[in-house]
Amino acid sequence: MPRPGGMNVPLKSKDFKGTMIRLFKNLDKWRKMIIICTILALFSAILSTIAPSKLSSITNIITTGIKPNINALQEVYINIYRNAFKNYEGSLANPMEFEEYFTNLNSFEKQKLLTEINVNNSIISIDDQIKFIDLQNNLKDNKQNELKLIDELPESIKTLVIPKMNTKSINIRVLVLAIIYILSSLFNYIQGRIMAEVSNAYSKKLRNDISLKINKLPLKYFDTHETGDILSRVTNDIDSIGMNMNTSLSTLVANITLFLGSILMMFITNWIMAFTAIFASIFGFAFSAVLLKKSQKYFIERQNELGNLNAHIEEIYSGHNVVKTYNGEEDALKEFDEINNRLYDCNRKSQFLSGIMQPIMGFIGNFGYVAVCVVGAVLVMNNKTTFGSIVAFMIYIRLFTNPLSQIAQALTGLQSTAAAQERVFEFLDEQNLSDESRLTKYLDKNNVKGNIEFKNVKFGYDKEKPIIKDFSAFIKSGQKVAIVGPTGAGKTTMVNLLMKFYEIDSGDIIIDGISIKDLTRENIHDLFVMVLQDTWLFEGTIKENIIFNKNDVQDKDIWNACKTVGVDHFIKTLPGELEAKLGDNDTISQGQKQLLTIARGMIEKAPFLILDEATSNVDTRTEELVQKAMDKLTEGKTSFIIAHRLSTIKNADLILVMNEGNIIEQGTHDELMKKEGFYSKLYNSQFEL
Repeated sequence: MPRPGGMNVPLKSKDFKGTMIRLFKNLDKWRKMIIICTILALFSAILSTIAPSKLSSITNIITTGIKPNINALQEVYINIYRNAFKNYEGSLANPMEFEEYFTNLNSFEKQKLLTEINVNNSIISIDDQIKFIDLQNNLKDNKQNELKLIDELPESIKTLVIPKMNTKSINIRVLVLAIIYILSSLFNYIQGRIMAEVSNAYSKKLRNDISLKINKLPLKYFDTHETGDILSRVTNDIDSIGMNMNTSLSTLVANITLFLGSILMMFITNWIMAFTAIFASIFGFAFSAVLLKKSQKYFIERQNELGNLNAHIEEIYSGHNVVKTYNGEEDALKEFDEINNRLYDCNRKSQFLSGIMQPIMGFIGNFGYVAVCVVGAVLVMNNKTTFGSIVAFMIYIRLFTNPLSQIAQALTGLQSTAAAQERVFEFLDEQNLSDESRLTKYLDKNNVKGNIEFKNVKFGYDKEKPIIKDFSAFIKSGQKVAIVGPTGAGKTTMVNLLMKFYEIDSGDIIIDGISIKDLTRENIHDLFVMVLQDTWLFEGTIKENIIFNKNDVQDKDIWNACKTVGVDHFIKTLPGELEAKLGDNDTISQGQKQLLTIARGMIEKAPFLILDEATSNVDTRTEELVQKAMDKLTEGKTSFIIAHRLSTIKNADLILVMNEGNIIEQGTHDELMKKEGFYSKLYNSQFEL
């Protein structure tokens, strides 16, 4: 089922760079907040890169503290033999020969050569020295475990060897590490709150801009663009902008800082493992770039297809009765499936390409862990690095690889933002109604006489295909003027020109001697009451719908208008009467809705009245009642009545018969019937079987 007034939207971003530059210019109002947010994200990232080095130092202190002091054993051993050799008076001059000699002595002989010694402020007695030497000999003979030797050492020597943990240094570093992580989390929380405020405020601004823009757009725009697509720009596109902007900007700053900071800290810690980590992860860059390029067009297509889907749904559901009547469900469903499948395809491709990056980055990160562990183990064995450095590198690998995927996702989010923002900018850049700031003339509706003159009016929606070719007429104050003619004759178009919904191509329309070209649209609209064929009621009370845009209306005036129209009995049957709520339901018939809109028109005190097929949706009996109400409504007003039921305009003061954009006949009903011309044939045709 083809949709009229369709809009061709581009599938590729016209200017990503230009759109983003314009976006940031629009954010100028929140520049300080964005700068603060950026600084906080920067500090949070910097603190996150500093933390692993502090953890590394804690790990080194702990690993050092849990190892026995083997150097102290060596020092005790050397001091014992040095002291014994000093007291030796024999002929052995070589310390190595003396060591073998001394080892073979019995305990009594050893005591003669030994004296108490002081090692690191620990006094070691002769007996403890002899016990230590014997343990050393047993270790050589039996190749016992060194840990067992430590357990059997004399207390004076054992105090020198047992592990000593520097808890004070550890506590200080743990406190510093905790402060770093707390500050990092705090900065991250604050910048998140700020960015949420900015993104929501900007989304609110865009909605306000669109709301203002809608009132400035010419009626021609809405004739050529689908309502659903416009709604999609207000809802889906702006929501996409706010959501992605909330995460993308701060994510980019924080993760770029984390990425660069982690590289710097890795090289400071150990350049060999740094190169290992980088080479293990570097192909993720190229792959991310390829995915980003591939996914961009699908995000743009997704936003466009989402707008098309909303437009189709809005159109089909608003004309649901017509679709059902003409058995158009199958065609409507077929087109829905086509658009839905295109949207599904765009969603699938864009989400797959963006979603696959996370597991790929996870694999790259795990591969980096393995590489760093292997190289780090080799370096530790060769005393080229410490265990704490490996622990720090495990965190740096995460800080190095995670930002890659986060940056890629943030850039993807910016692509989606650009696609949505471009559609919003496209709407905001549409040409407005002509500027009327230079117009100074004004008609007070309380002092308007009510004369209107059409002078050689020419107009066409397409310049090359004029609809109104040469329309001229003069309507006197207080006259009831009926405009009749076949479909497409230009009746409603004339009313639209009179209301200045469209600018006339040539000629002029004059109200009380003043050209509408010299009056503002707002002033002209204030002079007219319009009751249209299509009823319009918003969600609210009966009273709110009738006094729409007016604040000084009394309840008695509302009841008088309702009584005149004949809708008062219906209102009294509703719970709450005038305060009864109206919503999207079927409890109110189309005819009753029309009567309420007519009552709304009766409340408005304006010198001109336009009735465009106002009685087409009411039954014959109600039409008679409404016709009487209209007669009262038109008293003292210059009225324009567009009607296909010619029986409703028999009492008009002037009937303008239009055909192909021109007035071909004019006069009263009786005068036109006597001519037996176009009007007479048109009138009589309504009574033919």
